[in-house]
Amino acid sequence: MAKSKRDRADSYTLKARKEGYPARSVYKLEEMQIQHKLIRPNDKVLDVGAAPGSWTLYVTKKILKEKGSIIAVDLNPLSLNPIPLNVTSITGDAFSPEIRAQLTALGPYDTIISDAAPMTTGIRAVDTLKSEYLSESVFHLALEQLKVHGNLVIKIYQGGGQAQLLQQMRKVFKKAKGFKPKASRSDSFELFLIGLDRLKSEEIDL
Repeated sequence: MAKSKRDRADSYTLKARKEGYPARSVYKLEEMQIQHKLIRPNDKVLDVGAAPGSWTLYVTKKILKEKGSIIAVDLNPLSLNPIPLNVTSITGDAFSPEIRAQLTALGPYDTIISDAAPMTTGIRAVDTLKSEYLSESVFHLALEQLKVHGNLVIKIYQGGGQAQLLQQMRKVFKKAKGFKPKASRSDSFELFLIGLDRLKSEEIDL
């Protein structure tokens, strides 16, 4: 049986292997970081849906180094060995009361990043609805956990309510926009929503 394009290693996959990252998704974050300066060296970062760990590893290696810290949460454990010293790995549901309490105790955060995606069915209408629910959950988590002037990155599938969520983000951040990285696969309908410079509570009207 012939392999699909997704079964074949593209240039980003090969580069990720060469540079020691678990997945090619690292270059999506790298592109956003270069363009928007989402994360600064001393930041405390929350990575929601962090496994297998490419975004977490990039942040700690290339940006934070030994100055900041990152909390990585996912239903699955990170595939990083060893886990860097400034990474706190939490395995569980980021939106459950128990894990939310842990995140609150460790926060608040300068930047929240999320490459989280739902388990897909192959039925686009179903998958976009699941993505919409997940992205909205990340957004509401950010309302609780993100510092004033903080930044946010959320992944959502196009057709999954991205216009409405972006409208909400524009009420919370000084600037919010959609972004499709070059590293996204050509057949992917993922989109990243970026919120820059969170407003003070009295400036927000949701």
